[in-house]
Amino acid sequence: MTENKAIEYIINVEHLNKQFIIDKQPMDILKDINLQIKKGEFITIVGHSGCGKSTLLKIICGLVDYKDGIVERNGHAVAGPGPKCGMVFQDHRLMPWLKIKDNVGFGLKSLSKPERQETVKRYLDLVGLSGFENSYPSQLSGGMSQRAAIARGLANKPTILLLDEPFGALDALTRIQMQKEILRIQKEEKTTMIMVTHDIEEAIYLGNRIVVMSARPGEIKEIIDVDPVEGKKRNGKRFNEYKQKIYNYFFENEKEREVS
Repeated sequence: MTENKAIEYIINVEHLNKQFIIDKQPMDILKDINLQIKKGEFITIVGHSGCGKSTLLKIICGLVDYKDGIVERNGHAVAGPGPKCGMVFQDHRLMPWLKIKDNVGFGLKSLSKPERQETVKRYLDLVGLSGFENSYPSQLSGGMSQRAAIARGLANKPTILLLDEPFGALDALTRIQMQKEILRIQKEEKTTMIMVTHDIEEAIYLGNRIVVMSARPGEIKEIIDVDPVEGKKRNGKRFNEYKQKIYNYFFENEKEREVS
């Protein structure tokens, strides 16, 4: 990557292909993925189950290796996980034997005790969990547990936060509330975020751009720019146009069968 390109894109993926070996046979998971993301963007990714969305996030994070293509974070080739790239999963993965404050501060052992306490307090306040620092995960609701997981992901002050269907297990009302919260947090922290979701409305509401992926092997069919004002009104014309466009990608084959 050139120096100018490194400054322009916090994440750069070029011609990425990925295979897994299933029953001793190669299976194509990702095909010729090209994606460039600027600092501070909120990118959402939608696609059929099994199309490689989560695999793409894990490759960017450094949790899954790659050989064919280019994957760069902050101008450097991804060679494994790093402190400047956090990840939040669908299941919050909090350690049940630790209090919430200790879960959030788990990756901050290099800080002094006062610095760690101050950082934990700041991010618990940010996600609305002030007062629950001495609770255990089993004492929190699903939405509160996801807030704690997000606080833990942010506590290391990553430049990039990857979210793998983080609201998938929540009820509809809690999910909408969490969508508003993650947008507020993203704007306050100015963190680059990439979220995988199966919820088309969620993808439109949160994303500056929406990456639409095909069924396996996953390849990018289109990247849709979302109008920052009209595109965020859930009952508005532009919002519904985006929704219909993405819906057509997923169900165009069913429409063709109905016509025939």
